[in-house]
Amino acid sequence: MMNSESVTGFVPPVYPYERLASLKAQAAGLPGGMIDCSIGTPCDPPPPQVVAVLGTSDSERGYPASAGSVAFREAAAGWLQHRFGVHVDTETELAACIGSKEFVASLPHYLKLRWPHLDTVLYPAVSYPSYAMGASLAGCRGVAVPVDHRFCLDLDSIAASDRERALCLWVNSPGNPAGGLEDLAAVAAWGRRHGVLVASDECYAEFTWDDKPRSIVEHGTDGVLALHSLSKRSNLAGVRAGFYAGDADLVKYLSECRKHAGCMVPGPVQAAATVAWAEQDHVTEQAARYRKRLEQLVEIAVQAGAQASLPAGAFYLWATAPNGDAWAFADLLARRCGLIVSPGEFYMADSTKINQSQTAEGVGSPDPCKYVRIAAVQPSDRLQLVKQRLAAVSGE
Repeated sequence: MMNSESVTGFVPPVYPYERLASLKAQAAGLPGGMIDCSIGTPCDPPPPQVVAVLGTSDSERGYPASAGSVAFREAAAGWLQHRFGVHVDTETELAACIGSKEFVASLPHYLKLRWPHLDTVLYPAVSYPSYAMGASLAGCRGVAVPVDHRFCLDLDSIAASDRERALCLWVNSPGNPAGGLEDLAAVAAWGRRHGVLVASDECYAEFTWDDKPRSIVEHGTDGVLALHSLSKRSNLAGVRAGFYAGDADLVKYLSECRKHAGCMVPGPVQAAATVAWAEQDHVTEQAARYRKRLEQLVEIAVQAGAQASLPAGAFYLWATAPNGDAWAFADLLARRCGLIVSPGEFYMADSTKINQSQTAEGVGSPDPCKYVRIAAVQPSDRLQLVKQRLAAVSGE
């Protein structure tokens, strides 16, 4: 066994949500317990017809197709056609992945193998932590791109020196944590103009409130990849099923690499996912639930002294903490009403990596340390309990 003191390479950081343990302990002691809105874990039941297929597919014995069965790929492509009006070739432009997070974290590694002269991953400065972690796990530079007041990419701020070294640019729309909607046509055009792959994480597309759902492949597949998942759309985070679609050359390359790596969505999951992609009514119902809960969360945040409004998309409330102190606000919510939220710094790039060189003097990304993210993943009755607890404390 190696002596841990001899390790000088990459040391994984503490997983952000593990830092909430002390707050959860406080909240758990309240009558009625904790209401955890820190992580975007669906709480609602998945479609019963999808769950039924998991046990009846008769696909357990054989190895599943790494790129996805014909039925899986046709169902996913059919959904793209239905939701976005986009046709993709199921043989060359679409393949399965084991949920979206696995793909996010592994993409830079495979791209680095393909383009060893490049070493940089561009990602939004306020974003899902796995974009930066994927760069680290691949031994690449992670360069955070400043975001504007809507928490959308400031493409003009990307330095030429970083563009020239870029393996890819990540875009997330609707965005996590702030729910912003990107101009995907502009992002795709930027990538093509500079020869940079644009990887578009669209796992919240079904929950677009201020517009209709959008995908980057609406603007062509050349030089782009769109990433989708059943985790949020169909409450199937536990089965790990998603797909990526776009540039035919890259889809072929990635699917071959992933085949050698043993990246396979299990056969029963592929069979169930085929049913889920083809069914839309349950998604419409889920969107209505999330919209109602977001409205409740706005009332709760304002009642607790924060500034908050409905997001343009996704199912997170990105609220400005009183006095701009997110950790103090998270502690107050845990103690007074048992609500667990995520401080905004969980979604903040390392400040030493944020490229501010092309921004106007004194202008940069908004400070996420002033915000908390509240996920609408608890039933309405549990959120009502939060409101009641806050009212009781206010009345003391």
